[in-house]
Amino acid sequence: MAGHSKFKNIMHRKGAQDKKRSAQFSKLSREITVAAKSGMPDPDMNPRLRLAVNNAKAVSMPKDNIQRAIDKAAAAGGEDYEEIRYEGYGPGGVAIIVEALTDNRNRTATNVRTAFSKNGGNLAASGAVAHGFERKGLIEYPATAGGEEQVLEAAIEAGADDVESSEDGHTIWTAMESLHEVAGALEKALGEPESVKLAWKPGLSVDVAEDDAGTLLKLIDTLEEDDDVQTVWGNYELSDAVMESLG
Repeated sequence: MAGHSKFKNIMHRKGAQDKKRSAQFSKLSREITVAAKSGMPDPDMNPRLRLAVNNAKAVSMPKDNIQRAIDKAAAAGGEDYEEIRYEGYGPGGVAIIVEALTDNRNRTATNVRTAFSKNGGNLAASGAVAHGFERKGLIEYPATAGGEEQVLEAAIEAGADDVESSEDGHTIWTAMESLHEVAGALEKALGEPESVKLAWKPGLSVDVAEDDAGTLLKLIDTLEEDDDVQTVWGNYELSDAVMESLG
């Protein structure tokens, strides 16, 4: 169950969105509004909303912003967001999944397609790459949460499926259906996590050569900077040597 992984490279470069705080809050607000519309506007009665609110709190999003996003769900004439998943290939044959919330499907599709085409990739048909990923629950803790054995023991007790620990922190995987239950048990044992989310876990990773790495990271950054894009997942692996060469 224990193991070492560079998942923070596989998922996306840690901190890419954190540098753009206002954009991050905007994305979180959109997810909170959609979650509140999908069920009860009460986090205690709506698991998706509870998850969205907890993630917003984890990055110190003001309470007023969170409540405003929830209130938007009940507002007459409010914005209606559509959930869309795009799939494609990046430089080096990397498989990429892009999740978006949009009020204008044409705008988002054009932006995503342009990002791929301008950065060495191409958009593919729905289902083209998703078969190489598994939909899982993902819980992340900083290294300060505890040692590898401590976190492993807590994860086993909580009912998690897998743990990957490194000097960067701890990545804990769960069945999609068990995410909220496992996250709650872990919070009691280890404290508040950095993030709790549904994720796309790649079955196999692709080692990206230095020649392709820079373009790939530019593609991911471009996608993440789009207001409609919520998350970007890929099956790429970047070695320490490649990351150092990119500065």
